[in-house]
Amino acid sequence: MAFACIYVPNFLIQAAVRADPTLRNRALVLISGTPPLWNVVAASPAALHAGIQIGMTKSQVTEFTGVEIRERNEAHERAAHAALLDAGWSISPRVEDTAPDTLVLDLDGLEPLFGSNEKIAHELVQRAARVGVTANVAVAINIDTSIVAACGFFGVTLIPIGEESKRLGELPVQVLTVGPETLETLERWGVKTLHALAALPVLQLSERLGQEGVRLHALAGGAWSRALMLAEPKLRFEEEMELDDTVEELEPLSFLLGRLLDQLCARLDARALALRAVHVWFALEPSFEAELQTEKEESRKKTAAKEYKKVLKLPVAMRDPKVLLKLLRLQLQGDPPASPIQKIMLVGDAAPPRVAQNGLFVPQGPDPEKLELTVARLAKLVGEGNVGAAELIDTHRFENFRMSKFVGNAEQAKRRRKNAPSKGEDAGRRDMECVSALPLSIDRSQHDRKSGGTPPYSENAPYAGPVGFRVIRPPVPVKVELRESQPSRVFFRGAKGEVTATSGPWRSSGDWWQEDAWDQDEWDLAIDFGTISREREMRERRSEPFPAPGVYRVIYNTVLQSWFMRGFYD
Repeated sequence: MAFACIYVPNFLIQAAVRADPTLRNRALVLISGTPPLWNVVAASPAALHAGIQIGMTKSQVTEFTGVEIRERNEAHERAAHAALLDAGWSISPRVEDTAPDTLVLDLDGLEPLFGSNEKIAHELVQRAARVGVTANVAVAINIDTSIVAACGFFGVTLIPIGEESKRLGELPVQVLTVGPETLETLERWGVKTLHALAALPVLQLSERLGQEGVRLHALAGGAWSRALMLAEPKLRFEEEMELDDTVEELEPLSFLLGRLLDQLCARLDARALALRAVHVWFALEPSFEAELQTEKEESRKKTAAKEYKKVLKLPVAMRDPKVLLKLLRLQLQGDPPASPIQKIMLVGDAAPPRVAQNGLFVPQGPDPEKLELTVARLAKLVGEGNVGAAELIDTHRFENFRMSKFVGNAEQAKRRRKNAPSKGEDAGRRDMECVSALPLSIDRSQHDRKSGGTPPYSENAPYAGPVGFRVIRPPVPVKVELRESQPSRVFFRGAKGEVTATSGPWRSSGDWWQEDAWDQDEWDLAIDFGTISREREMRERRSEPFPAPGVYRVIYNTVLQSWFMRGFYD
């Protein structure tokens, strides 16, 4: 059994650089505290080389030239820690969340998958770099020995069994997790290395430092052993960025969103997961609104900060940051924030990645990512509610449907199999599921049998099978003349048509308890537009299919007391 420790040196600085890569290799200082008492809590190697010391005040730091001063951001640290956990879980399911900058992995049973412990250690370094942090990795026979080695040695360290005390002896006592009082006591005794600490008699050390002295003595000799406390993986991924300057335009915002999506997808890739939805949250800059005090006096009042929320739901799980960025851009173009943006947060709902296997004789469908981009571009042009797949609603209202999310053939078949009824259920439900995936059309023969009417076809054009029905949306007003309560003549778009055959009426009503109740009579009329007007000639030149001799659906709306042309049959 062996354990590997991942340790991120100077974790606070690395978390800040991960959030803003432009700070890499610069003299960076992080300050924290209550204004005006700002103190330095972390500094990059370049800042330390320039003379910055931990604990300095902000006023002292400002005297140095070329030093970048930033406030400590706990959100960046949480994101970096979560990314480090993802890198650990990508190798081993048994991970201990030891500290924000430290993880311990159980390597038992991983050799058949990744090779030797040395290969696993190098792989951990690479995977930590993919999620944006530089880490030291140490492998040892027990947990705390690997932690001490990772904190003290740079890069990859392997400690053979039985050489723990020898390898750790050269490290300073500062690598141990001890309080400042204990560390000061060890310095007064002249104990500067772990070898010197391990050489002390444990009994006398226990008398002076108590159980803490016994623990430190065992740690220095590599003999301290304990059980691993496992962390539980989460399927919620968050990335956050707080901006120094507000962002108003889409291009700089896209650059920032792209950076966050790269980090989010890198974490998902480490866990072999993908995104099924992305929640976008913006903190907007407070706006100034005029508040009327008197008839002549007005004062400007700063309102509370506003929020902007958007949810990008994906038809299939994906983790391509470029595709996700294009989809977010299209959504933001259609519904932009009302004020400049101060803070950005992306939250991803994870799911297993899409797995598809096409049959040999099944036509290849469009790529889901490209299809989603095409649908998003169409939604930007015509409106989000006007693009999708028509889905019939269980109601008697004519043409009552809704636009649902359009998915590819593979996903559609998967959903159909999932929602397929059992053998004992009504077969009509299966028919409705098949019809809901088709364009709006009517099998005229079935419609006539259900309604009890007769198809209004003349002897010269006998009924020969299903007829497609084309809907005119929205219905067009027409004028209808009645003879013995039956339509006899129709005036439609400048043309007069004689009714040669009728079928109906079919009376329907519903939703009387709502404001949009309907009450109407429906007729199927065979109309012969014998009189051709100038307006009709112009329409025929534009190849419009109506008005022309044929069978039309005409309705009388009893609520509006008006006639409308609903559609016609092919």
